[in-house]
Amino acid sequence: MEAFRKRLLEFLIPPETDHWLAILRVGLGVEVMLYSLSLRTDWTYLLSGTIRRLAEALLSLESHFIPRLGWFAALAAQLGVDENLLLFTAWASLLVAGCGLFIGLVSRVSAIVAWFVHLCAAKSGGFMSYGMDNFVTIGLFYLMLSPLPDQFSLDWRLRDLRPKDPQFLGFWRRVLQLHLCVVYFFSGLAKCLGSGWWNGSSVWRALIRPPFNAIDPEILVRGKYLFPIAGILICVLEFGYPFFIWSARTRKVWLVSVCAMHVAIAVTMGMYLFSLVMIVLNLAAFTPAGFPCRTNRSVYNRRELLPDVMSS
Repeated sequence: MEAFRKRLLEFLIPPETDHWLAILRVGLGVEVMLYSLSLRTDWTYLLSGTIRRLAEALLSLESHFIPRLGWFAALAAQLGVDENLLLFTAWASLLVAGCGLFIGLVSRVSAIVAWFVHLCAAKSGGFMSYGMDNFVTIGLFYLMLSPLPDQFSLDWRLRDLRPKDPQFLGFWRRVLQLHLCVVYFFSGLAKCLGSGWWNGSSVWRALIRPPFNAIDPEILVRGKYLFPIAGILICVLEFGYPFFIWSARTRKVWLVSVCAMHVAIAVTMGMYLFSLVMIVLNLAAFTPAGFPCRTNRSVYNRRELLPDVMSS
């Protein structure tokens, strides 16, 4: 029993550096900034008036406790604050939080603000949100719970702050890894159960459906013989993700292939923010630890982390 407990702890809480956390922080910071800037002209229109109220009314059918901008709009109305000013403040807060994550300044607060404001915006604008919003929320959730700051942040270098529980770096990375494995496995399984991805028809429909039709249909027709190959490759990559990403022999090949798949999605369908967040999550979860850095200070003694956890 003790041996099983030890092996379980070794799997769930492996010794880990904070390199993966730096990738997640910087990547999500860029994601949040690009997301905010891409909506700078439409933010107020999409999240005000009838559109938001209708989306939030449908949201209330699921639960009244899901965060939404309507909470703050109601409070602002009672205080006599203009709704447009409230929405601009929310947008500016999201942009500033993204900048804070990118440079690593007040990292924890930036992660919490970015997670909460983005979640409110995604839920209040439910008709316009899609998979990208879900994965940004997931990434920010894990980031705000992880042991911040990392050694590459300004909090570490200028403010001389250190994380309180560095022994849990491996735990939160493991949770992220398992989450991605579940997501890709069931996504791949769903694709494998249908015929559309095997004969390429689902690839064709994905590429010609507005607003993702970034490539001229005439060009697509010329390459129609590649669609079955692309569909099969996508099925193999996603369904095989949890089986091949763990092995050191196949991890790099699978990681590069999955990232290349998301780059192809960005180029062919214009889903740049979705592809970016998926690449960031994959790199943070499975990039081999120990990439070079200029600092000579050792962040944590890897050999001491696991005994510390087991003794607690």
